[in-house]
Amino acid sequence: MATLQAIRVVGEEGRCQSPRSPEARLGMKVEDLWDGFHQQGAQLTPTEKLNACFEGIPLSAFPPCPSSQVIEIRSDASLAEAVRVLSEHRILGAPVFDVDAPEDASWMEKYIGIVEFAGIVVWILYQSEPPSPRSPKAGAALAMALNGVTSVRGLGLGPEPAAATPGSFFEALITSEIYKNTKVQEISGSFRWAPFLALQKEDSFLTMLLLLSKYKMKSIPVVDEGKIDNIITQSAVIHMLAECAGLHWFEDWGMKTLSQLDLPLMTPDKIVKVYEDEPVLQAFKLMRKERIGGIPIVDASGRKAVGNISLRDICFLLTAPEIYHDCRLVTAKGFVVATKGYLEKKNEVTAHQMGDMVTCKRDNTMKELILMLDSKKIHRLYVIDDEGNLEGVLTLRDIISKLVHEPRGYFGDFFDGVLPLPPNSRV
Repeated sequence: MATLQAIRVVGEEGRCQSPRSPEARLGMKVEDLWDGFHQQGAQLTPTEKLNACFEGIPLSAFPPCPSSQVIEIRSDASLAEAVRVLSEHRILGAPVFDVDAPEDASWMEKYIGIVEFAGIVVWILYQSEPPSPRSPKAGAALAMALNGVTSVRGLGLGPEPAAATPGSFFEALITSEIYKNTKVQEISGSFRWAPFLALQKEDSFLTMLLLLSKYKMKSIPVVDEGKIDNIITQSAVIHMLAECAGLHWFEDWGMKTLSQLDLPLMTPDKIVKVYEDEPVLQAFKLMRKERIGGIPIVDASGRKAVGNISLRDICFLLTAPEIYHDCRLVTAKGFVVATKGYLEKKNEVTAHQMGDMVTCKRDNTMKELILMLDSKKIHRLYVIDDEGNLEGVLTLRDIISKLVHEPRGYFGDFFDGVLPLPPNSRV
């Protein structure tokens, strides 16, 4: 279990004196605006000043993501092909290009949504869920999937816990007709697609930050001349913030503790968790139900975490099913242990990136948290008390939400009927 107390930052004082990265240079632009407001004697609170700074910077200033991550998936691609593309490029989601759109269509007509790796895999798993005494439909779905039936319309999931799942089940899935033949466009209304809300290069940072926090977007495409020019993720924003350590505006905000910023947002009794001996599918079922990206694995007491599992981990159920072939029952803890061992043998991951808990306390500063999240390339931290008991969860979205606030009427009625997502959406 990693803790923030073990992290020591070296040479922060001069980190941005000579900007070494595009993100640091971007931070200097914020600094110039911040200092300008100070010199003008503007009567603004620190939060209002940050809002004004980010409103004054266009998205064209945000560093472009690697070209390998600007990937589009055809609407007529099979689920198996979509999983392969996302896996090969090591990305979690991609815009879906409508192959039937006219050549002169606008970008709003060309894209029908963003399909997420986790959404595909969870959809497949739940449509093919093993039978349980209280879930006859799930058993029917499995039989259909393994016998060549490709239409699963009308099948649902009950509220009961996931059934025990043998390791061989996942190998059967990747050879099923439902996996090989179902098209991405056929399931666009069956699981949670992030709505395709793209921004223009002239739009502001403030708009982007609000979409990534309050409006729960995981990534935002930036379009230019009808084509996707950049994709900005929550992780990219956290990296930008980490590169700004040492700048006045960042230090003013970043030295605040979790307690001072009223974080974490949830109380201990609201933490969604899975017990270590429960089936791994129960973890993913909970994430789907609560629409969250990861949960802690806890011991029998339910108070101490022994691991972490996230939606991005479920790719291994389909891309490496041989890991679990000989398992009589794939539990949450067993899944993490087996997958971590598999990846370490391939030298593809370090221990903290798969399954291990990364924790912090309420007296840690936002700066410490950002540097930790960026250095370890993770999406959440678990807040614990002095006895090691879980007190809450801190996500990238939580951090971004404390950086800016939405001015009254900023988006008008744009999101009316768009968010929150429909009640019948999945994952």
